[in-house]
Amino acid sequence: MGEVIVSMKEIVKNFPGVKALDRVNFELRSGEVMALLGENGAGKSTLMKILSGVYTKDGGSMTIFGKDYESLTPKQAQEVGVAIIHQELNMCRHLSVAENMFLGREKVGGVVLKDREMEEEAAGILSELKIDLDPRQMVGDLPVSKQQMVEIAKALSIHAKILIMDEPTSSLTAKEIEELFRIIRKLKADGCGIVYISHRLEELKAIVDRVTIMRDGQYITDGIFAEMTMDQIIANMVGREIKEQFPRVECPKGKKIFEVSGLNAGKLVRDINFSLYEGEIVGFAGLMGAGRTETTRAIFGVDPKTSGKIILDGKEVTIHCPMDAIKAGIVLAPEDRKKDGLCTKLSIRHNLSLPNLDLVCSALGVINSKKEDELCEKAVSNLMIKTPNVEINAANLSGGNQQKVVVGKWLARNSRVVIFDEPTRGIDVGAKVEIYHLMNQLKQQGIAVMFVSSEMPEVLGIADRVIVMCDGRITGEVMAKETTQNEVLKYATEFEKKQAG
Repeated sequence: MGEVIVSMKEIVKNFPGVKALDRVNFELRSGEVMALLGENGAGKSTLMKILSGVYTKDGGSMTIFGKDYESLTPKQAQEVGVAIIHQELNMCRHLSVAENMFLGREKVGGVVLKDREMEEEAAGILSELKIDLDPRQMVGDLPVSKQQMVEIAKALSIHAKILIMDEPTSSLTAKEIEELFRIIRKLKADGCGIVYISHRLEELKAIVDRVTIMRDGQYITDGIFAEMTMDQIIANMVGREIKEQFPRVECPKGKKIFEVSGLNAGKLVRDINFSLYEGEIVGFAGLMGAGRTETTRAIFGVDPKTSGKIILDGKEVTIHCPMDAIKAGIVLAPEDRKKDGLCTKLSIRHNLSLPNLDLVCSALGVINSKKEDELCEKAVSNLMIKTPNVEINAANLSGGNQQKVVVGKWLARNSRVVIFDEPTRGIDVGAKVEIYHLMNQLKQQGIAVMFVSSEMPEVLGIADRVIVMCDGRITGEVMAKETTQNEVLKYATEFEKKQAG
């Protein structure tokens, strides 16, 4: 590892009603990967937004490449050599790969864009990173993984020497993650200092050199990753020892609650048949594109089904839209919480009460404030949502707390079936355990719990029974305690085997 290229000391940042950063220290060296860890709301993203010029600090000192900076604009940070890849990618979907890479610093000849020159330079950078992409291709046509590669190529094109990656693997497959790690190792070898923010602690050992841990807006500790145990890292992140990463509650298996028979919807939901019982959690495993999310959407009435029956408590229910599902007692916490699960411009209060107006309104349609307060207090208390009050906009919450609000909406209803689609994506280890406890709580109440997850240890650690999908079909069903990751993967790659054969 080389010289210190970023030094941030005693950094303070205040937002209305919240002290986001309280005298935080951070240091980055050239040619190292520094993992910046902490629970949701710890202040990691806020600190990096100060470094990249998005926010201005309220106190402390910041030195980049030996020069002191009181504040930076995003353009100044870029000129200094700082690039940030946000968790929600900032791409212009209607522009090409090359146009995105040169956005804001286009090459011009008089009043005409030098498209060919930009495309050739973009092609050279993509080739150097061994990224197989056509610079003329529209970014909107690319999968998330490729869009992320474009962001990295863009950072390289501005000669970034400090690269900040915020949850870069949250939407990637195992193969795409390995490709990302290859690029990270190359950038590191070229002397780039990389700040890596991730809640997937198991992947850190593949690339990380050092760790800085934050909690509740404060610097806790830093150290060499190889010299720290995972238990030490987690304890420093959450401020307490987490005895069980995957808490499991044993319940006797009860009667059949829910049944899906012969469900077909589009290309990725083909002849789906399964049942859910009282006292169990059923995990849906599979590779990306297996059809798991599409199955949840078809059940919930988001996507139209072409055939099939949905049976609840022995009676067939007709679901044409989500409201039909909600009234029947079937609810969904969707995969994309910001797009499908939250109104980010509304308060926590409004997000919690919006799908429950029938419960908090009088016969005349007037909201009963007392009932609404009780509903909100119960959700905040049960899920330990970190917020000064329920009038805060959902957009101002950390990812984990946003997920809790999505789940909290359904706690007030006497739902019979709760479906979670990637419930712990992008949230920290402490918040994950709280979500697992919630699933166990629902299970103990006799509610049927179904959840989709791309993290194999999570599926095997929390589910009682695992249903595996591949290419839109169910290819296997196993008991979690009696199986291995390899066996699940065997079922998850059935289609690939047929293709090879």
